[in-house]
Amino acid sequence: MADEVPLGRRERKKALTRATIRDAALELFLERGFDAVTVREIAEKADVTPKTVFSHFPHKEALLFFDEDERHALLAAAVRDRPPGTTISEALKAHYLAEIAAMASEPYRRVLALMEEAPSLIDYAEKMWLRHQDSLVEVITAEFGQTEPSDEIRFYVRFALQIQLVASHDTDPAATIDNGFRLLDEGWGRYSDLSR
Repeated sequence: MADEVPLGRRERKKALTRATIRDAALELFLERGFDAVTVREIAEKADVTPKTVFSHFPHKEALLFFDEDERHALLAAAVRDRPPGTTISEALKAHYLAEIAAMASEPYRRVLALMEEAPSLIDYAEKMWLRHQDSLVEVITAEFGQTEPSDEIRFYVRFALQIQLVASHDTDPAATIDNGFRLLDEGWGRYSDLSR
């Protein structure tokens, strides 16, 4: 982009160090599994100190979720920049389906396999995903011209984020996403009659 400011030498060096650490960690994790690799081993492979690893990645799990800032921005943009006539739910559904499709490609597919072997990674990924709540609430609140988010907006966002978490563990994620947003958009009304 024309308005992007080029990175200075220090920032480029930091970015290179971060990428080197990330690549070393991913290589070791894929070779031996997440739990079998120590931060010290990652540091040695990247030719840095363990302290440097932790200055770039606060937790070992963060080494596999290095793109969280990008995912955060893409989620907000999916709502903010959606085509005219597209509802928020439709935009989120399309975004979720695109993310799930991307997860089937490399290296994400191998990362998902690692996650299945290490429950701490699944827990970390779910917590990271729910961190998107505030920015999504902010985007929707601004769209509705409100200065403060309503309870409805907060509930909608929390439930919408949960749909993606449930779908990512399902054998038919597209159907789960459709059903989740149908329930979110239409409400529980037709089910409440059946429960009487």
